[in-house]
Amino acid sequence: MNLATAEGHPSSVMDMSFANQALSAEYLQKHHKKLERKVYPVPAEIDKEIARLKLAGMGMRIDKLTKEQKKYLASWEMGT
Repeated sequence: MNLATAEGHPSSVMDMSFANQALSAEYLQKHHKKLERKVYPVPAEIDKEIARLKLAGMGMRIDKLTKEQKKYLASWEMGT
């Protein structure tokens, strides 16, 4: 109900969230013997694959960053 009639996140956002959760759970199942008991960020390869699939579904693709863009992104600090 929240997705359709309230002010929650639209399904176009929630599909990525659910995919992230499902693929992260799969990752944990496959790698649990190698992982310590702590909180981990979602592996970058999972995030990138979800983004690639979402954009492909919209008829788009991810561009490659220029050197200037990579330098700019590397300059970010926590909280900026």
